[in-house]
Amino acid sequence: MIDEHNAVTPGEPDRDARQWAMICHFAAALGFVFPFGNLIGPLVVWQVKKDSHAFIDEQGKEALNFQLTVAIAGIVCLVLMLVLIGFLLMGLLCIGTVVLTIIGGIKAGEGKHYRYPFCLRLIK
Repeated sequence: MIDEHNAVTPGEPDRDARQWAMICHFAAALGFVFPFGNLIGPLVVWQVKKDSHAFIDEQGKEALNFQLTVAIAGIVCLVLMLVLIGFLLMGLLCIGTVVLTIIGGIKAGEGKHYRYPFCLRLIK
């Protein structure tokens, strides 16, 4: 937040922090390029930039935790494909992942603290 003197309010993420937090969320798109890219992308961005601002650290952990949750759910869907319901669940998982990742990236870009629903918080 910028006050009347055009200074960033203490505790609020600056433009650079918001951009890197947004990149943490959107780095999951690397999963479309190579296997496990959805985990490696947010992990690398978070590890490189987590010490520069608390907002990046928080959103990087949130993005990585969500992608870990998606990976676990994906494995469950693969097993359930043996009884056919896994195909439907995998489709729903993919759509939900894309939508929630975009929402997370947009909210981080706005400087808002975003928490994914239905997310296991494995990394504290």
